[in-house]
Amino acid sequence: MSSGFSTRAIHVGQDPDPITGAVVTPISLSTTFAQDGVGNHKGFEYSRSGNPTRAAMETQIASLEQARYGMAFASGLAAEDNILRLLTPPHCGGKRVLLGNDAYGGTFRLISKVWSPMGFPWTAVDLTDLDKLRDDWPDDTGMIWLETPTNPLLTCFDIEGIAAIAHERGAIVVVDNTFATPYLQQPITLGADIVVHSATKYLGGHSDVVGGFVATSNDDLAERIAFTQNAAGAVPAPFDCYLVLRGVKTLAVRMDRHCQNARAVVGLLVDHGAVERVLYPQLPDHPGHAAAAKQMSDFGGMVSFQVAAGRDAAMRVADATSVFTLAESLGAVESLIEHPGAMTHMSAAGSPLEVPDNLVRLSVGIEDAADLVDDLAAALDTI
Repeated sequence: MSSGFSTRAIHVGQDPDPITGAVVTPISLSTTFAQDGVGNHKGFEYSRSGNPTRAAMETQIASLEQARYGMAFASGLAAEDNILRLLTPPHCGGKRVLLGNDAYGGTFRLISKVWSPMGFPWTAVDLTDLDKLRDDWPDDTGMIWLETPTNPLLTCFDIEGIAAIAHERGAIVVVDNTFATPYLQQPITLGADIVVHSATKYLGGHSDVVGGFVATSNDDLAERIAFTQNAAGAVPAPFDCYLVLRGVKTLAVRMDRHCQNARAVVGLLVDHGAVERVLYPQLPDHPGHAAAAKQMSDFGGMVSFQVAAGRDAAMRVADATSVFTLAESLGAVESLIEHPGAMTHMSAAGSPLEVPDNLVRLSVGIEDAADLVDDLAAALDTI
Protein backbone atom coordinates (compact mmCIF):
# COMPACT_ATOMS: atom_id res chain seq x y z
CA MET A 1 0.00 0.00 0.00
CA SER A 2 1.13 3.55 -0.69
CA SER A 3 2.78 5.31 2.23
CA GLY A 4 0.94 8.59 1.63
CA PHE A 5 -0.50 10.26 4.73
CA SER A 6 -4.18 10.23 3.74
CA THR A 7 -3.94 6.67 2.41
CA ARG A 8 -2.61 5.52 5.78
CA ALA A 9 -5.22 7.58 7.65
CA ILE A 10 -8.01 5.81 5.77
CA HIS A 11 -6.62 2.26 5.59
CA VAL A 12 -3.98 1.42 8.23
CA GLY A 13 -5.53 -0.71 10.97
CA GLN A 14 -8.88 -0.61 9.18
CA ASP A 15 -9.10 -3.62 6.90
CA PRO A 16 -12.63 -4.65 5.89
CA ASP A 17 -14.33 -6.86 8.47
CA PRO A 18 -13.34 -10.47 7.63
CA ILE A 19 -16.81 -11.85 8.42
CA THR A 20 -19.18 -9.29 6.87
CA GLY A 21 -16.90 -7.34 4.53
CA ALA A 22 -17.90 -4.05 6.23
CA VAL A 23 -15.51 -1.31 5.12
CA VAL A 24 -16.05 0.72 8.30
CA THR A 25 -14.34 -0.61 11.42
CA PRO A 26 -17.07 -2.10 13.65
CA ILE A 27 -17.73 -0.65 17.08
CA SER A 28 -16.95 -3.60 19.35
CA LEU A 29 -19.01 -3.04 22.50
CA SER A 30 -18.22 -6.36 24.13
CA THR A 31 -16.46 -6.10 27.47
CA THR A 32 -15.15 -9.65 27.35
CA PHE A 33 -14.04 -12.12 24.68
CA ALA A 34 -14.46 -15.91 24.47
CA GLN A 35 -11.38 -18.09 24.76
CA ASP A 36 -10.91 -21.45 23.06
CA GLY A 37 -8.98 -22.60 26.12
CA VAL A 38 -7.42 -21.05 29.18
CA GLY A 39 -5.16 -18.30 27.85
CA ASN A 40 -5.97 -19.23 24.25
CA HIS A 41 -7.76 -16.19 22.82
CA LYS A 42 -7.89 -14.25 19.56
CA GLY A 43 -5.89 -11.25 20.80
CA PHE A 44 -8.49 -9.80 23.17
CA GLU A 45 -9.52 -10.85 26.68
CA TYR A 46 -11.15 -7.90 28.44
CA SER A 47 -11.98 -4.51 26.97
CA ARG A 48 -9.97 -2.45 29.47
CA SER A 49 -6.87 -4.37 28.39
CA GLY A 50 -7.64 -4.22 24.69
CA ASN A 51 -10.54 -3.70 22.32
CA PRO A 52 -10.70 -4.21 18.53
CA THR A 53 -12.01 -0.70 17.81
CA ARG A 54 -9.40 0.87 20.06
CA ALA A 55 -6.67 -1.25 18.50
CA ALA A 56 -7.63 0.04 15.05
CA MET A 57 -7.42 3.65 16.23
CA GLU A 58 -4.10 3.05 17.99
CA THR A 59 -2.60 1.47 14.88
CA GLN A 60 -3.94 4.24 12.63
CA ILE A 61 -2.58 7.21 14.59
CA ALA A 62 0.74 5.55 15.46
CA SER A 63 1.30 5.11 11.73
CA LEU A 64 0.64 8.79 11.09
CA GLU A 65 3.08 9.79 13.84
CA GLN A 66 5.66 7.41 12.31
CA ALA A 67 5.78 5.65 15.67
CA ARG A 68 5.93 1.92 16.38
CA TYR A 69 3.43 2.01 19.26
CA GLY A 70 0.24 3.89 20.04
CA MET A 71 -1.93 3.92 23.18
CA ALA A 72 -5.35 5.56 23.49
CA PHE A 73 -6.72 7.20 26.62
CA ALA A 74 -9.98 8.62 27.87
CA SER A 75 -8.72 12.21 27.63
CA GLY A 76 -5.60 14.17 26.80
CA LEU A 77 -4.92 14.75 30.49
CA ALA A 78 -5.34 11.04 31.23
CA ALA A 79 -2.67 10.42 28.61
CA GLU A 80 -0.42 13.05 30.21
CA ASP A 81 -0.93 11.61 33.68
CA ASN A 82 0.09 8.20 32.37
CA ILE A 83 3.31 9.63 30.92
CA LEU A 84 4.18 11.40 34.18
CA ARG A 85 4.06 8.04 35.96
CA LEU A 86 7.31 7.23 34.13
CA LEU A 87 9.05 9.58 36.56
CA THR A 88 8.73 7.08 39.39
CA PRO A 89 12.03 5.28 40.12
CA PRO A 90 13.61 3.27 38.67
CA HIS A 91 11.92 4.12 35.39
CA CYS A 92 13.52 7.54 35.00
CA GLY A 93 16.82 9.19 35.91
CA GLY A 94 15.20 12.01 37.90
CA LYS A 95 11.91 13.29 39.26
CA ARG A 96 11.91 16.86 37.93
CA VAL A 97 9.90 17.99 34.92
CA LEU A 98 11.21 20.85 32.82
CA LEU A 99 8.11 22.51 31.42
CA GLY A 100 8.10 25.19 28.76
CA ASN A 101 7.08 28.56 30.20
CA ASP A 102 4.25 28.72 27.67
CA ALA A 103 2.02 25.67 27.98
CA TYR A 104 -1.57 24.55 28.27
CA GLY A 105 -3.14 25.47 31.61
CA GLY A 106 -4.40 21.92 32.18
CA THR A 107 -0.90 20.49 31.75
CA PHE A 108 0.48 23.10 34.15
CA ARG A 109 -2.24 22.28 36.69
CA LEU A 110 -1.58 18.54 36.46
CA ILE A 111 2.18 18.93 36.94
CA SER A 112 2.16 21.73 39.54
CA LYS A 113 -0.95 20.90 41.56
CA VAL A 114 -1.18 17.09 41.34
CA TRP A 115 2.30 15.68 40.74
CA SER A 116 4.45 18.31 42.47
CA PRO A 117 2.83 17.81 45.92
CA MET A 118 3.67 14.11 45.61
CA GLY A 119 7.38 14.95 45.48
CA PHE A 120 7.93 15.57 41.78
CA PRO A 121 9.33 19.09 41.30
CA TRP A 122 8.99 21.14 38.15
CA THR A 123 10.71 24.14 36.61
CA ALA A 124 9.36 26.48 33.94
CA VAL A 125 12.03 27.26 31.35
CA ASP A 126 12.43 29.24 28.14
CA LEU A 127 12.82 26.54 25.54
CA THR A 128 13.70 29.00 22.77
CA ASP A 129 17.18 29.56 24.30
CA LEU A 130 19.09 26.32 23.85
CA ASP A 131 22.34 27.65 25.32
CA LYS A 132 20.55 28.68 28.53
CA LEU A 133 18.72 25.35 28.62
CA ARG A 134 22.05 23.52 28.37
CA ASP A 135 23.81 25.67 30.96
CA ASP A 136 21.00 25.78 33.54
CA TRP A 137 19.88 22.15 33.32
CA PRO A 138 18.87 20.84 36.80
CA ASP A 139 20.69 17.61 37.64
CA ASP A 140 17.51 15.90 38.91
CA THR A 141 15.60 16.35 35.64
CA GLY A 142 13.93 13.20 34.39
CA MET A 143 11.64 14.63 31.73
CA ILE A 144 11.38 17.68 29.50
CA TRP A 145 7.90 18.57 28.31
CA LEU A 146 7.26 20.84 25.36
CA GLU A 147 4.34 21.88 23.24
CA THR A 148 5.16 23.18 19.80
CA PRO A 149 3.32 25.26 18.73
CA THR A 150 2.39 26.22 22.29
CA ASN A 151 -1.00 26.93 23.77
CA PRO A 152 -1.86 29.82 23.64
CA LEU A 153 1.12 31.93 22.45
CA LEU A 154 1.98 29.59 19.56
CA THR A 155 5.71 29.67 20.23
CA CYS A 156 7.59 26.96 18.33
CA PHE A 157 10.60 25.09 19.68
CA ASP A 158 13.45 23.24 17.99
CA ILE A 159 12.51 19.65 18.81
CA GLU A 160 15.72 18.20 17.40
CA GLY A 161 17.94 20.64 19.31
CA ILE A 162 16.09 20.20 22.62
CA ALA A 163 16.08 16.41 22.25
CA ALA A 164 19.84 16.36 21.73
CA ILE A 165 20.43 18.32 24.96
CA ALA A 166 17.96 16.20 26.94
CA HIS A 167 19.33 12.88 25.73
CA GLU A 168 22.89 13.91 26.63
CA ARG A 169 21.57 14.22 30.19
CA GLY A 170 19.43 11.08 30.22
CA ALA A 171 16.01 12.76 30.21
CA ILE A 172 12.85 11.68 28.43
CA VAL A 173 11.57 14.11 25.78
CA VAL A 174 7.79 14.51 25.59
CA VAL A 175 6.22 16.59 22.80
CA ASP A 176 2.59 17.65 22.84
CA ASN A 177 1.74 17.60 19.13
CA THR A 178 -1.93 18.58 19.51
CA PHE A 179 -1.71 21.92 17.69
CA ALA A 180 0.47 20.73 14.81
CA THR A 181 -1.07 17.25 14.38
CA PRO A 182 0.90 14.46 12.70
CA TYR A 183 -0.10 15.94 9.35
CA LEU A 184 2.13 18.99 9.88
CA GLN A 185 4.82 17.60 12.20
CA GLN A 186 6.17 14.23 13.36
CA PRO A 187 8.22 14.73 16.55
CA ILE A 188 9.38 11.10 16.79
CA THR A 189 11.39 11.60 13.59
CA LEU A 190 13.01 14.66 15.20
CA GLY A 191 14.21 12.86 18.32
CA ALA A 192 11.23 12.98 20.69
CA ASP A 193 10.76 9.90 22.86
CA ILE A 194 7.02 10.34 23.37
CA VAL A 195 4.29 12.23 21.54
CA VAL A 196 1.04 13.10 23.28
CA HIS A 197 -2.25 14.39 21.87
CA SER A 198 -5.54 15.61 23.08
CA ALA A 199 -7.50 13.57 20.54
CA THR A 200 -10.46 15.78 21.46
CA LYS A 201 -8.98 18.45 19.21
CA TYR A 202 -7.84 18.05 15.59
CA LEU A 203 -7.74 14.25 15.57
CA GLY A 204 -11.44 13.97 16.41
CA GLY A 205 -12.07 17.25 14.67
CA HIS A 206 -15.81 17.64 15.27
CA SER A 207 -16.25 18.67 18.94
CA ASP A 208 -18.06 15.42 19.71
CA VAL A 209 -15.49 13.21 21.45
CA VAL A 210 -13.02 13.48 24.33
CA GLY A 211 -9.85 11.43 24.05
CA GLY A 212 -6.08 11.25 24.42
CA PHE A 213 -3.26 9.50 22.62
CA VAL A 214 0.37 8.57 23.26
CA ALA A 215 2.86 7.45 20.61
CA THR A 216 6.42 6.19 20.96
CA SER A 217 8.96 4.04 19.17
CA ASN A 218 10.85 3.14 22.34
CA ASP A 219 10.21 -0.49 23.34
CA ASP A 220 10.76 0.05 27.07
CA LEU A 221 8.64 3.20 27.28
CA ALA A 222 5.87 1.55 25.28
CA GLU A 223 5.84 -1.44 27.62
CA ARG A 224 5.63 0.77 30.71
CA ILE A 225 2.94 3.05 29.29
CA ALA A 226 0.84 0.12 28.10
CA PHE A 227 1.15 -1.53 31.51
CA THR A 228 -0.15 1.58 33.28
CA GLN A 229 -2.82 2.10 30.62
CA ASN A 230 -4.23 -1.28 31.64
CA ALA A 231 -3.46 -1.08 35.35
CA ALA A 232 -4.93 2.41 35.88
CA GLY A 233 -7.67 1.89 33.32
CA ALA A 234 -8.15 5.41 31.91
CA VAL A 235 -9.13 4.02 28.50
CA PRO A 236 -11.63 5.37 25.95
CA ALA A 237 -14.93 3.70 25.15
CA PRO A 238 -15.20 1.87 21.81
CA PHE A 239 -17.64 4.46 20.45
CA ASP A 240 -15.19 7.25 21.28
CA CYS A 241 -12.47 5.35 19.43
CA TYR A 242 -14.76 5.01 16.44
CA LEU A 243 -15.37 8.78 16.39
CA VAL A 244 -11.63 9.49 16.45
CA LEU A 245 -11.02 6.87 13.73
CA ARG A 246 -13.61 8.58 11.57
CA GLY A 247 -12.24 12.05 12.28
CA VAL A 248 -8.66 11.15 11.44
CA LYS A 249 -9.67 9.92 7.98
CA THR A 250 -10.25 13.56 6.95
CA LEU A 251 -7.43 15.10 8.98
CA ALA A 252 -5.31 16.04 5.96
CA VAL A 253 -8.05 17.83 4.04
CA ARG A 254 -9.26 19.57 7.18
CA MET A 255 -5.78 20.76 8.13
CA ASP A 256 -5.22 22.17 4.65
CA ARG A 257 -8.38 24.25 5.04
CA HIS A 258 -7.57 25.24 8.64
CA CYS A 259 -4.18 26.57 7.51
CA GLN A 260 -5.65 28.37 4.50
CA ASN A 261 -8.31 30.08 6.61
CA ALA A 262 -5.83 30.98 9.34
CA ARG A 263 -3.73 32.86 6.81
CA ALA A 264 -6.79 34.85 5.74
CA VAL A 265 -7.55 35.77 9.35
CA VAL A 266 -3.92 36.73 10.00
CA GLY A 267 -4.06 38.99 6.95
CA LEU A 268 -6.88 40.94 8.58
CA LEU A 269 -5.28 41.10 12.04
CA VAL A 270 -1.80 42.28 11.06
CA ASP A 271 -3.25 45.40 9.42
CA HIS A 272 -5.94 46.23 11.98
CA GLY A 273 -5.43 49.25 14.20
CA ALA A 274 -7.11 47.64 17.22
CA VAL A 275 -4.58 44.79 17.29
CA GLU A 276 -1.35 45.26 19.22
CA ARG A 277 0.32 42.00 18.18
CA VAL A 278 -0.48 38.92 16.11
CA LEU A 279 0.92 35.54 17.12
CA TYR A 280 1.16 33.06 14.26
CA PRO A 281 4.21 30.89 13.43
CA GLN A 282 4.30 31.90 9.75
CA LEU A 283 5.04 35.54 10.62
CA PRO A 284 8.81 36.18 10.33
CA ASP A 285 8.97 38.03 13.67
CA HIS A 286 7.15 35.30 15.58
CA PRO A 287 9.16 33.51 18.32
CA GLY A 288 10.22 30.18 16.93
CA HIS A 289 9.37 31.00 13.31
CA ALA A 290 12.65 29.43 12.20
CA ALA A 291 11.91 26.24 14.14
CA ALA A 292 8.41 26.03 12.70
CA ALA A 293 9.67 26.57 9.16
CA LYS A 294 12.22 23.79 9.66
CA GLN A 295 10.03 21.11 11.21
CA MET A 296 6.43 21.84 10.12
CA SER A 297 4.99 21.44 6.64
CA ASP A 298 2.53 24.31 7.29
CA PHE A 299 1.76 26.63 10.18
CA GLY A 300 -1.56 25.40 11.54
CA GLY A 301 -5.04 26.67 12.26
CA MET A 302 -4.47 28.38 15.61
CA VAL A 303 -4.06 32.17 15.79
CA SER A 304 -3.69 34.40 18.85
CA PHE A 305 -3.61 38.17 19.07
CA GLN A 306 -3.37 40.90 21.67
CA VAL A 307 -5.90 43.72 21.71
CA ALA A 308 -4.31 47.15 22.03
CA ALA A 309 -7.01 48.53 24.33
CA GLY A 310 -6.45 45.89 26.99
CA ARG A 311 -8.26 43.14 28.87
CA ASP A 312 -11.82 44.46 28.83
CA ALA A 313 -11.63 45.21 25.11
CA ALA A 314 -10.25 41.72 24.45
CA MET A 315 -13.18 40.19 26.30
CA ARG A 316 -15.62 42.36 24.33
CA VAL A 317 -14.14 41.11 21.07
CA ALA A 318 -14.56 37.50 22.24
CA ASP A 319 -18.21 38.28 23.09
CA ALA A 320 -18.99 40.06 19.82
CA THR A 321 -18.47 37.40 17.15
CA SER A 322 -21.26 35.39 15.55
CA VAL A 323 -19.49 32.93 13.22
CA PHE A 324 -16.70 32.36 15.74
CA THR A 325 -18.32 30.65 18.74
CA LEU A 326 -17.23 31.74 22.21
CA ALA A 327 -16.15 28.43 23.71
CA GLU A 328 -13.19 26.51 25.10
CA SER A 329 -11.41 23.74 23.20
CA LEU A 330 -10.11 23.93 19.65
CA GLY A 331 -9.27 22.02 16.51
CA ALA A 332 -12.75 21.28 15.19
CA VAL A 333 -14.54 22.18 11.98
CA GLU A 334 -16.27 25.18 13.57
CA SER A 335 -14.31 28.31 14.47
CA LEU A 336 -13.93 29.11 18.17
CA ILE A 337 -12.83 32.23 20.05
CA GLU A 338 -11.81 32.55 23.69
CA HIS A 339 -10.05 34.73 26.27
CA PRO A 340 -7.36 32.37 27.65
CA GLY A 341 -6.68 34.34 30.82
CA ALA A 342 -10.30 33.99 31.94
CA MET A 343 -10.97 30.58 30.40
CA THR A 344 -8.52 27.79 29.47
CA HIS A 345 -5.48 29.25 31.24
CA MET A 346 -7.04 30.61 34.42
CA SER A 347 -5.16 27.97 36.44
CA ALA A 348 -1.85 29.57 35.35
CA ALA A 349 -2.68 32.99 36.84
CA GLY A 350 0.12 34.24 39.08
CA SER A 351 2.57 31.60 37.81
CA PRO A 352 5.48 31.79 35.34
CA LEU A 353 2.98 30.54 32.73
CA GLU A 354 0.48 33.38 33.17
CA VAL A 355 -0.79 34.63 29.80
CA PRO A 356 -1.28 38.28 28.77
CA ASP A 357 -4.66 39.57 29.91
CA ASN A 358 -5.35 41.19 26.52
CA LEU A 359 -4.86 37.93 24.62
CA VAL A 360 -7.54 36.40 22.40
CA ARG A 361 -7.12 32.88 20.99
CA LEU A 362 -8.75 31.70 17.79
CA SER A 363 -9.26 28.16 16.59
CA VAL A 364 -9.87 28.86 12.91
CA GLY A 365 -12.33 26.37 11.44
CA ILE A 366 -13.15 25.33 7.90
CA GLU A 367 -16.03 27.74 7.16
CA ASP A 368 -15.77 30.13 4.22
CA ALA A 369 -12.76 32.37 4.85
CA ALA A 370 -14.62 35.55 3.84
CA ASP A 371 -17.27 34.93 6.50
CA LEU A 372 -14.62 34.45 9.18
CA VAL A 373 -12.76 37.61 8.20
CA ASP A 374 -15.95 39.69 8.07
CA ASP A 375 -17.10 38.37 11.45
CA LEU A 376 -13.82 39.12 13.17
CA ALA A 377 -13.55 42.54 11.55
CA ALA A 378 -17.01 43.45 12.82
CA ALA A 379 -16.11 42.29 16.34
CA LEU A 380 -12.92 44.37 16.33
CA ASP A 381 -14.86 47.41 15.18
CA THR A 382 -16.91 47.29 18.41
CA ILE A 383 -13.96 48.48 20.51
